[in-house]
Amino acid sequence: MVKLIGMLNRFNPVKVLVIGDFMLDTYTTGKVKRVSPESPVCILHVQKEESLAGGAGNVALNLSALGAKVSVIGRVGQDIAGDELKECLEREGIVTDGLVYQKGFKTPVKNRLIADSQQVLRVDFETISALPEGLEEEILQSVPHFLDKVQIVAISDYAKGFLTRSLLQKIIGMARARGVPVIVDPKGDDFSKYDGATIIKPNLSEAYAAARLNPPDSLEDVAKSIFSACNIDSLLITKSEAGIALFHRNGVFQDFPVRSKEVKDVTGAGDTVLATITLALANSLDIKYAVQLANIAAGIAIERMGCARIDLSDLAERLLEFDVENKIFDEEHLYALQQVLKGKRFIVLGLDSQDGMTIEMFRSLRKLAGKDQEKKLIVYVKDEDPCEDFVLMLSSFSEVDFIVLKCESLRSLCDVIHPHQIYMMEGDGKLNLLEHASALLSRMRDSQNVARILP
Repeated sequence: MVKLIGMLNRFNPVKVLVIGDFMLDTYTTGKVKRVSPESPVCILHVQKEESLAGGAGNVALNLSALGAKVSVIGRVGQDIAGDELKECLEREGIVTDGLVYQKGFKTPVKNRLIADSQQVLRVDFETISALPEGLEEEILQSVPHFLDKVQIVAISDYAKGFLTRSLLQKIIGMARARGVPVIVDPKGDDFSKYDGATIIKPNLSEAYAAARLNPPDSLEDVAKSIFSACNIDSLLITKSEAGIALFHRNGVFQDFPVRSKEVKDVTGAGDTVLATITLALANSLDIKYAVQLANIAAGIAIERMGCARIDLSDLAERLLEFDVENKIFDEEHLYALQQVLKGKRFIVLGLDSQDGMTIEMFRSLRKLAGKDQEKKLIVYVKDEDPCEDFVLMLSSFSEVDFIVLKCESLRSLCDVIHPHQIYMMEGDGKLNLLEHASALLSRMRDSQNVARILP
């Protein structure tokens, strides 16, 4: 997991094209307090209503939350839901020039009724409608303009009729000709329409259906069947709370179990996986690391209600929870810590490992950690080459949230995210409150210079 933390440093604001079925997700949230006198059904007392982009729109929102520059191609109806969907995307800075209005088409709407954090009913307003030939040709004429500006394409198929076989094949062909990878979240039992894609990402039931197999047939047999049906590089099968299975055409197989605290709602988890893998591959990460990061993102998503958006801060914070050594940061891994600390208050404490692990030091740590539970405690180990055992022991303390090594690491951190308070611990364990991080860095340099002069 330490390697994954470091790989977050390689995440840049890449440009991604999302193509697929766009819909409007609405959430009607409230409480159930009584049964209706009219019929034996519960009465939902509505407290809140909100609308978000769903389907391919949720993939676009997840990519935007992860820092990508997103453009979209899809269709909406000439209706209120279509306008609202477009506005949802544009509010997040997503380029919607590729969204076309189709006359007579109704924008799909999924309304989820939620009572006491539990989805009790979903009401769908939709009509499956094939894309007219004229509109398809109009879209294909605009595709090269988008492909020339992006590093990767994510296709999100919800089988609403927009992604016709001819549209898919022509778009995938255009992308391959330009060397642009294409990742597909498929639908239906005929994956041959995605021939030429880089990766196909079905869920477990979709994979079995496409392979014309049923459990207890092995996933290896499922993969062989799908690879024989379409020319793709890799097959990624999501298994909900059971994790992700990755197959390559050369027969290599890897399984990645998911780690989540509580499964609340799997809605949109597939979109989260698609977005995370898309971003990781666009940043040239190896697919095995991309899948691990996507698995972690999905684990966070299923702990939340509705279509959750996972950002780099969520990813970095979860990575840090897996291993106490992930508390330790130097320049190479600092980006992840910066993501975790966004919007949070924190205290910096400078100390010297050469002073040793004393009772006074432990008391001071407890004192700072107990001052304000909302503030994170960052310990900066001042000496240039600190004792490894000291740092590892320090990381095991629950009072210590993060440890920063080396002068430049602290300087870089404080330049981006400003600490609420800065303390320096003296050899006797006493705490001195400093005005600025530069004072701590200056003291560190002075102590190093003295160490060089003394015999």
